[in-house]
Amino acid sequence: MREQVDMRQEGFLPWHEELASRWLGERDRFAHAWLVHGAAGIGKVRFAKAASASLLCETPVRHLACGTCQACQWLKHGNHPDFRVLRPDAVALAEGEGADDDAPAPDKGKKAPSREIRVDHVRALESWLNVATHRGGARVVLLYPAESLNGVSANAMLKILEEPPPGTVFLLVADKLDRLLPTLVSRCRRLPLAAPGAEEARRWLDACGVADAAEYLAAAGGTPLTALRMSQAGEAACPAWLRQFAQALVERRSQAHIPRLVDELEKMPAGAWIDALQRLFADLMLVHSTGAVRYYPSLAAALAALAQRLPAVTVAEAARWLSTQRDVAAHPLNPRLFIHSVLLRLAAIES
Repeated sequence: MREQVDMRQEGFLPWHEELASRWLGERDRFAHAWLVHGAAGIGKVRFAKAASASLLCETPVRHLACGTCQACQWLKHGNHPDFRVLRPDAVALAEGEGADDDAPAPDKGKKAPSREIRVDHVRALESWLNVATHRGGARVVLLYPAESLNGVSANAMLKILEEPPPGTVFLLVADKLDRLLPTLVSRCRRLPLAAPGAEEARRWLDACGVADAAEYLAAAGGTPLTALRMSQAGEAACPAWLRQFAQALVERRSQAHIPRLVDELEKMPAGAWIDALQRLFADLMLVHSTGAVRYYPSLAAALAALAQRLPAVTVAEAARWLSTQRDVAAHPLNPRLFIHSVLLRLAAIES
């Protein structure tokens, strides 16, 4: 799932601050374009926004933004003249910002905001890049998620990066580099970000007021911002329907639960419930191989019981099949029939 960080959030997360200070301290060897990448949910977008503030700051402290100078105040209020953000309209709206003001309006016929960075977004940069900076210092372009560049907009961005304007730093944020145009990746220097350790992430979640932080962190695969989002959205670390389905598999009565589960899952995005099922079967495979549970520790007893009865090869085949369903989940012809067929196929392993 993609990280969506409030534009009003400031500063680097604790697990990125030391790296940021070292990296920003090498400005004399700074590349014109950086590709910030790593797992979703670790704070890459927040890192890039804090880095933008640090690059534009006029009185940095340990190479990080001071937060008080005029440039920092402009950026905080979203009106720094030497800073631009490129992101899909759908992302901007999800962050509560509305579509970017300097990007052309989408076609009137479109019913939903675009989930892509359109070529119009990129071309809108060109006239801005040809004008001298307002403060006579750095200029920063932040683009995320880079995977949302389509073929046309990616090539337009590539053209800009091939002949970068002086004094401009491009920060591109991505979860998966293999989804980007290879030539675009080659024009950037990579900056990989790591996830924090479990204890550091748990302490941070505790400080954010997350109850049962360890369970949320496990369900999020160790990515703290995903765990925080789940908690703030009121989602359970382990969904009740998943707990019921796992127990029904143990008791060999899951087929009887399918009609009720279909009614419940139909209200959810397909990707959400398939992700939960994939984590469940990943845990079941882990129990077979190591005895450990990664995502749903509260289901450890049920998973152990299933692992005793089900051969590892059967579990692996079901997990592999489930991953193929993830690829078609976004556009099933009949959502109810799709949910029913997935649950029925998984229930078949209980016998």
